[in-house]
Amino acid sequence: MISTPSVSRAEDGTAQLIHDFLEREGAKPSRVKNNVWACSGYEASRPTLLLNSHHDTVKPASSYTRPPHAADIEGDRLCGLGSNDAGASAVALMQAYLDLRDETLPFNLILAITAEEEVGGENGMRLLLPELQSRGIDVDLAIVGEPTGMRAAVAERGLVVLDAVTKGVTGHAARNEGVNAIYFALEDIGRINSYVFPRTSPLLGPIGVNVTQIEAGWQHNAIPDLCRWVVDVRTTDAYSNAETAAMLQAVATHSTLTPRSTRVWASALSADSPLWKAFESLGIAHFVSPTTSDMSLLHGIQSLKIGPGESSRSHRADEYVLISEIEAATDIYPKLIRNIKPSTNI
Repeated sequence: MISTPSVSRAEDGTAQLIHDFLEREGAKPSRVKNNVWACSGYEASRPTLLLNSHHDTVKPASSYTRPPHAADIEGDRLCGLGSNDAGASAVALMQAYLDLRDETLPFNLILAITAEEEVGGENGMRLLLPELQSRGIDVDLAIVGEPTGMRAAVAERGLVVLDAVTKGVTGHAARNEGVNAIYFALEDIGRINSYVFPRTSPLLGPIGVNVTQIEAGWQHNAIPDLCRWVVDVRTTDAYSNAETAAMLQAVATHSTLTPRSTRVWASALSADSPLWKAFESLGIAHFVSPTTSDMSLLHGIQSLKIGPGESSRSHRADEYVLISEIEAATDIYPKLIRNIKPSTNI
């Protein structure tokens, strides 16, 4: 996989590698674009557990000191682009699926190694879930493989980017004419900056709001009649993304705030979830993840992020994962999966 380039939206090669491997192992894989998935047998009366990781990568950093696709082994290190994020998780979850596919489990087991995670693309998880639903398959629980040091990431923030437009009236600056759009924008920015959302997430804390860009005016002696600015909103499970955007719009009385998208949801696992109970009983530590993943697209699905490697190695030059980390994951994943005891009312 490391030796085969798989930058987001160009993962054909690794998709074929994964499909061929699972086919040789008798897993009878299916493929929709560059997403490869397999099901060990589906009964609609049982809940469904999805094992998911991704095989796309970011572009290699220019500061690599070795060929990014060389897949070199140095002692315990396996080096190369995508080794840590998230090839190690993908191969460990594939092995777990192959080990467990014939076991009698209290849920349907599905493996999906997906594309376009790094860009949140339309042909990754956003394509796979409707594809499964079109086949009558609903996912109830998910384990998402990402580099977490095999700690359980029980929550991650969502994201809404708001494009704000504030209008005024142009005029000559020397005569102090017009209505300055910058001043109106600053009033709204001040209101947003001081706004406190009534509810706070127990796991994720308060919603994070930051104005990150602003642009206005075209020459020094003209009152600007238009100001454009951008708000970066890190959402939580306290409100939906749409609710969060609407509440900020209500505060910004001079401006129009338009979300670029509301699909990247916050994810927060309840302590009552069978996934939480499964990792907790194994003594696995948990934390709140600072990064987003395909968990953000698993709307309404109880999900847990856990995998070999460390997030700090991702998207950096000379990426690597430890072979011992992969070996540990192939031991822990089956134990975690066998430990899941879903209730009948998921």
